[in-house]
Amino acid sequence: MSAAQKAGDERFAIVTGGSAGIGAAIVRQMVEADYTVLSLARRAPAVSNPAVIGVTVDLADRAATEQVAAELAAQYPVTTIVHNAGVIRENLLEDVTQEDLAVLSQLHLGAPLALVQANLATMRAQHYGRILLMSTRAVLGLAKRTVYSSTKAGMLGMARTWALELAGDGITCNVVCPGPIQDTEMFHDVIPKDSPKIAQVADNVPVGRLGEPDDVARAVLFFVAPEAGFVTGQTLFVCGGTSVGSITY
Repeated sequence: MSAAQKAGDERFAIVTGGSAGIGAAIVRQMVEADYTVLSLARRAPAVSNPAVIGVTVDLADRAATEQVAAELAAQYPVTTIVHNAGVIRENLLEDVTQEDLAVLSQLHLGAPLALVQANLATMRAQHYGRILLMSTRAVLGLAKRTVYSSTKAGMLGMARTWALELAGDGITCNVVCPGPIQDTEMFHDVIPKDSPKIAQVADNVPVGRLGEPDDVARAVLFFVAPEAGFVTGQTLFVCGGTSVGSITY
């Protein structure tokens, strides 16, 4: 099946963490691109549209995630998976716990593994699939991010491995690494909205501003497009240039 043919079909996509911030922007842009979106999150989707189907699940819960993945795979022919859900759990090294590591390993690595495995047969049958993992600029190093940066870095190896294994099936797998993105809960959990530190962080970004959720969503839409079949195993930093410099916040 060619990309052109696929573009004319109804496309079902899973987007995790679609209830706010970057996830909500991805859901909105995918709906505008004529996807039917299954939004997996602990809360209802931010986008109210008949093409958005909300599924409440805690993706840090392995059993719940595997159950939902199997149920959705039985109901919908999902060929696009965007794993955007994430948690930081900021801590200095001496305060990091094994529980932090276990929870974020499941959320950042276990959850996408379960979702892709559940829908892999459908993708292979259609000889078409798009997998996008949302990592972070922090994989290059950022203080107080031991567990966050390490589990998110695992996504890079996972995506490159899947890209090689699945290329012959018409399935691509890529990674987007956002830098500091304003108007997201994760960013403002670290820096409150009324903090003067926000302006300081923006000044440290080479392009002179913080990112916005739509900046990241546009990159995601490029990778998951039917026409992007020749792009796989790649990592794109959407970070205002901070991946080639340094940043603290």
